[in-house]
This record gives sequence, structure tokens and C-alpha cells, in this order.
Amino acid sequence: MDAIPVLDGGLDTSGTSAAAPFFSPELLHPVHTFGNRSLDFRHQVALMAIINRTPDSFYDGGRTFARDAAVTAALRAVDDGADWVDIGGVPFAPGPALSAREEAERVVPVVEALAAASDVIISVDTFLPEVAELSLQAGAHVINDTTGLQNLELADVVARHGAHLVITHSLAAPRTVYPHPHYADVVTEVADFLRAKVAVALKLGIDAEKIILDPGHDLNKNTLHSLQITRRFQEIASLGYPALAAVSNKDFIGETLDQTKEQRVAGSLAAAVICVLGGARIVRMHNVAAAHSAIRFTEATLGWREPAFLKHNMGAFNEPGQA
Repeated sequence: MDAIPVLDGGLDTSGTSAAAPFFSPELLHPVHTFGNRSLDFRHQVALMAIINRTPDSFYDGGRTFARDAAVTAALRAVDDGADWVDIGGVPFAPGPALSAREEAERVVPVVEALAAASDVIISVDTFLPEVAELSLQAGAHVINDTTGLQNLELADVVARHGAHLVITHSLAAPRTVYPHPHYADVVTEVADFLRAKVAVALKLGIDAEKIILDPGHDLNKNTLHSLQITRRFQEIASLGYPALAAVSNKDFIGETLDQTKEQRVAGSLAAAVICVLGGARIVRMHNVAAAHSAIRFTEATLGWREPAFLKHNMGAFNEPGQA
């Protein structure tokens, strides 16, 4: 069998090493093109906003379920600095199945409206090939599969359209309970899972430059597992594909800090920045304006972006109030 193009960073996977600051992964394909936009992940982090057109979404409880509310929220996210909008019609949480027709009726109109109004990168969070087909026809650039490519027909659809695919670590069947997950070494096992899924995706015709990997914080994992993934994110980023950190307002943050969903913004920002310093190049966040400031400041600190302006201590005299 041909070798699978996955990079090995040679990192300590024992779980005892501290996260290395400013880790820059060697990517197989650092520049990715999505419609009219290109991202160079060697010195750029993409901010992905979340739009859930569901009546029972994890975070907003259905505030963006109505079509107009979802479109308005998506455009607001773009105005707040999102590079990317992820649109979902079915929660990840366990629950009854939704037909492909119903799911498509939720997400496709939002994709169409957003694609008509903006050149923002658009992904659709789905594991159904029929929904992926209609979404890509409507203008989506990416299919975000949080089930770990359990339905291989999904890969066929993505490959035929030449679209991007997010491959996420997830063990349970879609929308089912996975109690008491156990790992001997969660980061090593997640990395091995993602390597195997990359091999499947490549075999089914998806180009290597169209693959993005997500270790799946909290998906079939407990809080200690998700903290390990956050601390050792560089081991995921070292696989050679742009890595996505979906950490926003998740339970591992709430349990760590004893906070409700409404209180988790600061913890979410901290988790996102830690992942970026560990090599994450896409972060999926609910609170877009706050995340935009945190991510852009991190980019400036890494030397990837110039400050918006320079005034402090730049002249012969400082204005009143300046040190």
C-alpha cells in the first residue's frame, strides 16, 4: 500500500511534557483555497463562527433556528471578524434522527443567503451525503463531519465537488450515547484514528490539500481527556494537515472552572489561544468579536500581523495619560 502523507513531528507522547509555546507545524499543504479566499496556515489562523439552525442547540438554545435569525447572525459574525461560518442543522448531542430533507431545509437556505451576500468561507456540519450534496451545490466550500467519516458516501460527495472535508475524532454512532469513554493515551489514540481516516479519505479521492483535522474536544471524551488534547495539541498539528480546535463553551471548560455555558467565554478564549500556540490553525468559536481580538492579538505576538497602529512611545512626547 502506498505511504500515507502524514508528517511525524517526533514529539514526546508520554503525556509528561509541557505544551511548547509557539509551535509551528510543518504542513503538507500550507495554503488552502476556499472559493475566492486563500488562507496561508503558516502564518494565519482562521476564525470559524458557529450558526446552529436547530431548536435545541447546545449553546444558544434555538435563538438562530428561524431562517432570518440564522442569516442575520451569520452576517453579524462576518462583520465581527469571522473568516469562516459553520452552519449546522442537527445537534451533535444524542437524540432522534432528522431526515436528510428536514436537515437540508434548515441549512441550505442559510448557505444560499450567506454565499450571495459574502465571500466568507462556508462549511456545513453534517454527516449525511444528501445534505452535503445540496449544501455544496448551494455554495458551501467545506463539509464538517463530526462523526469521523462513518458514512463513506459522504467522502464521495466531497471528492466529486472538490470540496474540503473536516475529519473529526468521534467514536459513537451519530446522535448516540457513548458512556464512560476510556483511552490508554487519548492524544496518541486520537492521532492514530485521524491518520487512519486520512488514509480512507485519500483512497476515496479527496485531495490531501482539502483535508482538515479536528481532535474532537469533548466528543466521546471526558474533561481530563479534553484538557490533555488542549495541552498536547501539537501532536495533532504535527500530522501535517491544518488542525481545527473546536473548544468554544464546551463542558470541559465548564467543569474545569465550575461555570455555566454563559460564563465560559474567558475559558474558551484561553483554550483557543493555547491550541493556537500548539499549532491549531482554525478555531471554532461562538463569541466571535471576543475571539477575533484574542486570535489577532496572538497572531501579532507571533509576528504574523502588524499592529493596527503605532502611537505609544513612538514620538518625542507622549500624550497625557501615556506612560
